Amino acid sequence: MNLPNRLTISRIILTLFFIIFISLKGLGPKVVAFIVFIIASLTDYYDGYLARRNNQITDFGKLMDPIADKILILSAFLAFVQMQLISAWMVVVIFSREALITGLRLFAINKGKVLEAEAAGKHKTASQMVAIFLIFIFIIFKETLLRFYSWGNTINSIFRISIFVLMLITVGLTIISGLSYLWRNRHLIHV
Repeated sequence: MNLPNRLTISRIILTLFFIIFISLKGLGPKVVAFIVFIIASLTDYYDGYLARRNNQITDFGKLMDPIADKILILSAFLAFVQMQLISAWMVVVIFSREALITGLRLFAINKGKVLEAEAAGKHKTASQMVAIFLIFIFIIFKETLLRFYSWGNTINSIFRISIFVLMLITVGLTIISGLSYLWRNRHLIHV
């Protein structure tokens, strides 16, 4: 197994540690969860970069890289639902898109074709990562502020509205990228 594929697998393993730390109470575990998420996100960048640079692109990497991304991102969004920071319907939409596209990719593999990620999908993933980073900043800011000051309703409302708008944009990009992917690969769906 080459280094890019090892990085992809490491992202899945890091997700398990991320879930453990995000589930714990307090500022320290949240900071550790954020650091683990950052490291896992960097493996997403470097696995693709190294695979292209060293000409180590494999079918395994083409399939597993987006799956590892989905596992990491959906884990973060589900944790945020549990923390009541985002609405469950948003994660259902994101999950549905990911399940549909992953199903299409598996269907294509059965037909002997490996479907790579497209630019719209990469933009969608980037928007989801940005949303997660900003929500983490909100969590860490809130946990820090609670240690020294009170957390007023006005500040809470501003952050919650900001997160909601950010997630609406993210869900919109997720839907658009899913429709684009289905449209470009519609030839595989014909019965």
